[in-house]
Amino acid sequence: MRLEIGNRVHCTDGAYGELADIVIDPLERRVTHLVIQPQQDDGQRRLVPIQLAKGRDDKQREIELECTLDEAQAFESVHETAYLRLGERPAEDPDWDIGVEAVLALPYYASQGYAGLESGYSTLDSVTVSYDRVPKGEVEVRRASVVISADGHSLGEVDGFVVDADEHITHFVLERGHLWGRKEITIPIGAVARVESDVVHVALSKDEVGTLPAVRVGRHG
Repeated sequence: MRLEIGNRVHCTDGAYGELADIVIDPLERRVTHLVIQPQQDDGQRRLVPIQLAKGRDDKQREIELECTLDEAQAFESVHETAYLRLGERPAEDPDWDIGVEAVLALPYYASQGYAGLESGYSTLDSVTVSYDRVPKGEVEVRRASVVISADGHSLGEVDGFVVDADEHITHFVLERGHLWGRKEITIPIGAVARVESDVVHVALSKDEVGTLPAVRVGRHG
């Protein structure tokens, strides 16, 4: 099954949303969960066990979940925000690690007229951190996650993963190039050095990756 970030996701009784991110056990190199953004955007992206997913349409690259819409909405929400001093990290949790993060400085919010910021923190030394929670020991990858070569070059971004019947990753898909000339390169998982939240490190040099077969991406534009 090919898990392309942005895939449409259906439940047994209707359309649910799209695949936002992928959660991976980095040691076993196995997908454990899908992060699904519901169509009804309530800001509550859901953490869905990979065992419920199956490829629905190879051509359309759709995913079907073996659950109802109501059952899907009951899955754990992953998104959190925290208002922190510069250099602080969200509080440790015995069951969860931090996946993909985004940091927005407080002056941005103040300029937009947001209220409720009188917490005693100075606007000069505080930030709002938006992040996803993932199960302990696991990592989260999104479409914007960068791919780094063995010689330290940024190669492009993750587009998705190919998994076997046991949810183990066989390949990951690298997308590189500019908007009107983007290409996909499918890289065997054996060429991956390690996976961390929001970054994939490959054991190949930039030049070695450049010799791999590439396919033009047709969905842009």
